Amino acid sequence: MKRAGIYRIAELANVSIGTVDRALHGRPGISEVTRKKVLRIAKQLAYTPHPAARTLSVGRASLRIGVCIPKEIHFFYDQMRAGILDEARRSNGLGIEIDYRPAPSLGERERDHVLDLLDSGVSALIVTPGDPKSVTPLINRAEEQNVRVICITTDAPRSRRSSVVCVNPGLSGQLAAELMSKFVAPGSKVAVLTGMLTAEEHRLKVEGFSSGFRKDCADGEVVSVLEAHESEAESYRKTCDLLAKYAELRGIYVSTVNCLPVCKALGDLKRAGDVQLITTDLFPEMVPYFKQGTIRASIYQDPFLQGQMAVRMLVDFLLNGTAIPGTCYLNPGIVLRSNVSLFREVS
Repeated sequence: MKRAGIYRIAELANVSIGTVDRALHGRPGISEVTRKKVLRIAKQLAYTPHPAARTLSVGRASLRIGVCIPKEIHFFYDQMRAGILDEARRSNGLGIEIDYRPAPSLGERERDHVLDLLDSGVSALIVTPGDPKSVTPLINRAEEQNVRVICITTDAPRSRRSSVVCVNPGLSGQLAAELMSKFVAPGSKVAVLTGMLTAEEHRLKVEGFSSGFRKDCADGEVVSVLEAHESEAESYRKTCDLLAKYAELRGIYVSTVNCLPVCKALGDLKRAGDVQLITTDLFPEMVPYFKQGTIRASIYQDPFLQGQMAVRMLVDFLLNGTAIPGTCYLNPGIVLRSNVSLFREVS
């Protein structure tokens, strides 16, 4: 029988993984009833602790997971970091540590931080490759040294990374296109504002939206794709220029979380509501724009869950030898004015 992980045992026993660890390794701090329950479930699942877990149980080793993600951009990476730390806390007592070294922004100095983490001897790595060409050699080096690497939010597809955790970017773009086609008339002109096309996530969203809009909107046209490099000033300026150039523009898809300057430009130029706006993800400052009708919909990527899943996969591999799937695609959600209050980011 395939070996089950400690998460499955904890779930079936309705206890924490720390309690599972104490039961499996004869530690004090739990009742005898709980210990017997955990051991019974472990036996039913044919569970055998991974050698690394045995080492940790007697306090001889510590496993560090290096994390290199960008600093907060309107709560997206704040939420991702919260998910990473929340999952790490569930492994409290098992010798798992998080070594967090954020990049200033997507792609900026990430190679230096990844190199520092590898040189420090981390056991595994979570990285958001904004510049995949730069970090791919380091990812390959890590995997050759048996340091498992999970890309998160965006991918380094030509690397030998173990997995990627994200919302399928092509699907996100297609979903935005299908929504847009329902908000605008046939033959409408629309545009895309993205971060930078060197990032795999941004490129695939643009491709998904462009192909989807041509299919879903009869005679529709994507007249411009603008890179704003996650800069609020650049986003505002380029949106203003776009609106001035295309008086007949009917829609904008913002494929990153950097939507506030686009909302401001639409308001300043009296185009809010006239130009249908589809954004990405959610944070509290977006809520008034939903209520005003400036934002019609947003494609939700659940950064908190992305962070949780990346850590969970690595912990289960490091402690239990559980195989890491090659991809972990989350289902994109749709935020509308009617359900905006239900999401974690604004609740």
